Amino acid sequence: MKGRLFIHLFLLFIVTVAKAQSPKVTVTGVIKDATGKTPLSFVSVTLKTRDSAFIAGTITGEDGRFKLPDISSGNYLLLFSYIGYQPRIEQFNVGQLNAIQDMGNITLTQDAKALNEVTVTGRQEEVRMDKKTFNVAANISQAGGSVLEAMKNLPGITTQDGKVQLRGSDKVMILIDGRQTALTGFGSQTSLDNIPASAIEKIEIINNPSSKYDANGNAGIINIIYKKETKEGFNGKIGLSGGLGALWIKKENYPTIRPQYQRTPKINPSLSLNYRKNRINWFLQADDLYTRTLNKNEFVDRFYDNGDTVRQQTKRNRTTNFSTVKTGLDWALNSSNIITVSGMFGTEKILDRGDEPFFNGSLSQRQRLWQFLEDELKTTAMFSASWQHSYRQPGRTLNVGVNATFHRENEKYFFTNIMPEYTGLDSFRVLSDEHVTDLNIDYVHPLKHGRFEGGMKFRYRYIPVDMNFKPGIHSVLDASAGGWAKYRETIPALYGNYVYESNRVEIEAGLRVEYVNLAYDVNPDHPTYKSDGYNYTQPFPNLRVAYKLSGNNKLSFFYNRRVDRPNEGDIRIFPKYDDAEIIKVGNPALRPQFTNTFELGDKTSWNNGYLLSSVYHKRMDATITRIASTVPGSTLIYNIFQNAGKSYNTGIELVISQKVSQWATFNLNMSGYRNIIDSFSVVNKYPLENVFSAAREDLYSGNIKLSGQFHFPRHIDAQLTAIYQAPDLVPQGKTFSRFGVDAGIKKAIQQGKGELFANATDIANTLRIKKQINGAGFRYTSVDYNETQVIRVGYSYKF
Repeated sequence: MKGRLFIHLFLLFIVTVAKAQSPKVTVTGVIKDATGKTPLSFVSVTLKTRDSAFIAGTITGEDGRFKLPDISSGNYLLLFSYIGYQPRIEQFNVGQLNAIQDMGNITLTQDAKALNEVTVTGRQEEVRMDKKTFNVAANISQAGGSVLEAMKNLPGITTQDGKVQLRGSDKVMILIDGRQTALTGFGSQTSLDNIPASAIEKIEIINNPSSKYDANGNAGIINIIYKKETKEGFNGKIGLSGGLGALWIKKENYPTIRPQYQRTPKINPSLSLNYRKNRINWFLQADDLYTRTLNKNEFVDRFYDNGDTVRQQTKRNRTTNFSTVKTGLDWALNSSNIITVSGMFGTEKILDRGDEPFFNGSLSQRQRLWQFLEDELKTTAMFSASWQHSYRQPGRTLNVGVNATFHRENEKYFFTNIMPEYTGLDSFRVLSDEHVTDLNIDYVHPLKHGRFEGGMKFRYRYIPVDMNFKPGIHSVLDASAGGWAKYRETIPALYGNYVYESNRVEIEAGLRVEYVNLAYDVNPDHPTYKSDGYNYTQPFPNLRVAYKLSGNNKLSFFYNRRVDRPNEGDIRIFPKYDDAEIIKVGNPALRPQFTNTFELGDKTSWNNGYLLSSVYHKRMDATITRIASTVPGSTLIYNIFQNAGKSYNTGIELVISQKVSQWATFNLNMSGYRNIIDSFSVVNKYPLENVFSAAREDLYSGNIKLSGQFHFPRHIDAQLTAIYQAPDLVPQGKTFSRFGVDAGIKKAIQQGKGELFANATDIANTLRIKKQINGAGFRYTSVDYNETQVIRVGYSYKF
C-alpha cells in the first residue's frame, strides 16, 4: 500500500510539473483588407475555446498586427470583427515547440450592405499617453472653418496670432499625412488658418515623439491627416458651407481711416472622390475656401521715458481665396508590395488693405497715417511616391519614399505715408522660392516581445529670396537693406527605435543622430548683416517606460531631446513694414534652440470615461524669441529674433472624459504651467548696434476647456465648448487672459447620407488678445480686437 501511494504521488508530481512547465505561446498575425491588401487597425480579435469559452482579446495596431501572449497549448477559435467587414472565424491549434505562433496574413472582406447601412455617430477619438487622435468631423462647433479653428478645441492646444501653441509653446512641428510640407511650413507654421477643415479626416497630437520623427519641434508634433475613403467601388462626398463674421464692431476705429470689414462672408465648397477596385485605390480631394476677415484690429499705446506718448491702431481688412487639389493612387502590385503616388497643388491669394493712424497721447492730433496694400500669391506643388514591401514575416516591412515640394511666395506691398506736410508713395516686392526634397527609408522588424524600427532621412532645402525696394519721395523705407539672400539647408539623419512589451511593462527607447549644415548667403551690400550659417552633429534620444498597474491603469515616463532650428523667415535680413513703427527683422546669426523634456503620466479608464494626467518639465537652451528695442534718436521699435538664453516650462495637464448618459458626454481639459525666462543680454545689430538686457521673468499660466457632446433623437448632435486662457509670459512682458464660447449642432438626413450643420464661434464676442511689453526706454500695451465671432451653416452629402 505504501508503495502504491508513493507511485501515485510521484505520477501526480510529474503531471503537475509537466503542466507547470508547459510553455506559454504568443499568437500573432496581421489583418489586411482582402481587396487592397492594406493593414486594418482597430480590428477586434477574440480567442475562445472550441466550446466558446472566452480566453483573451485584443485589437490590431496601426500596422494591422495583433498579439495574444501567454496562451497555453490546445485547440482554439479566433474571431475577427470590424465595422463594414464580414466577420471571420479561424480554427487552429496551439502547440508547445514554438514560443511564437504566426498566423500570417489574415484577410477580411468588406460587407457592402453593412457599409451602406451603418452610420457611426458620436465623438471618435483615441487618447493614449503617447498619442491623442481626434476626428475632425466630431468637432461640430468648428465645422466649415479652417484647420487652425478646428484645433483650438483640442486638449493642450491654444491659438494666438495665427499660430498653434501646444502647452504654451508655438514650437510645434506640423505634419500633413506624416510629412512636413511647405503648405504648413518646415519648422514654422503657415496657412493653417486657410486650410479647410472639411478636407481633414483626423488630427493627431504627439507630445513626446519617438526618434523616427524629425528632431525639430520642442512642444511636439501635430499630424493633420487628409481624408481617404476605404469603401469598395466609386464613392465620394460633396459639401458646401457658408458663414458671416464680424457681425458687430468690437471697438470703433480711430478717426480719419477707412471702415473695418463687417459681415464678412465665408464660403467653402468641397469635393471628395474615391474609386477602389481590385488592387487599385484612386482618391481626389478638392477644396476652395473664400473668406473676408477683419484679420487685425490692434490698438497700441506706447510710452517713452522721455515723456512722449504715441497711440496707434493697426487695422487690416483681409480677403483670401485658398484652393487645393490633392490626388493620388494606391496600387497593390501583389500581397507584399504597395506603391503610392500622390500630388497636391494649392494656390492662396491674399489681399490686405491696412490703415495705421498715429496720434498723440490725447488723440487730439493725428501725426501720421500709414496705409498699405499687400497683394500676395502663394503657390504650392507637392509630389510624393512611396513603396512598401511586406516580408513573409507579418509586421516586417520596408518603406521607401521620396517627397518633393515647391512653394513660391510672391508679395507686393504698396504704401501711402500721409504726413501733415506731404504724402509719400513707396513699394517693394518679395519673391521667395522654396525647393525641398526628402528621401526616407524606414524598416520595421517584429521581435518576440516587440519590434525594432530603423531608418534614415535625407533633406535638401534651398530658398532664394529677392527683395526689391522702390522708394518714393520722402521715403521711410530702408532701401539699402534690400537685395538678395540664399538659404541652403542639408540634413542627413539616422535613427533606431526599440519597442518592448510584456504583460505589465512597455519600453520604447530610441536615438536619432542628425547632421545639419545651414548656409545663409546675403547681398554683400547690406548695411548691417553679412553671410552666416552653422553646422552641428547632435544626438536626440527618446525614452518611454510604461507600467500597467492594472487593466485600466497605466503609468508612463517620457524623456526626449529635441531642437528648434531657425526657419528662413526667422533669419531673413529684410525689414517688414506692415507695421510702420514696430518693424520686424530677422537675424542671420540666430542659432538652434535645444530642449530636454521630462514627463510622468498616468491613464486611468473606467466603463464610461477616463482620466489622463501628466506632469512635465522642459528645459530650453538658446531660447528663440523676438526682442523689441529702439535706437538713440528714434521712437521706432525693431522686433528682432534673438537667442535669449535659458528658459523653463513646468506644468501639469489633466484630460477627463465622462459619459454621463446615453445622450451626453463631457470632456474637461485643464493645463497649468510655470514659465521662467532667465536673465539675458543680447546685441541687436539692426539698424544700429544696441544692447538689450532683461531680468529673470517668472509667471504661472494655464488654460481650461470644457466641452459637452449631446446626442438627441432624430439623429441630432450638438456641441458646446468654453475656453479660458490665463495670463502668460512672453519675453519682455506678458499676455492677458481671454475667454470664449463656441457652439454647434448637426442633423443627419437622407438616411445618413446627408448632413446639415450650424455653428457659432465666440458667441459672446469676448475674445481679444492683450499684451504688455517692457523695453529699454519704453513700454507699450496692445489689444487686438480682430474678428473672432463667426456664424456658419453647411450641408454635405455622401454617395
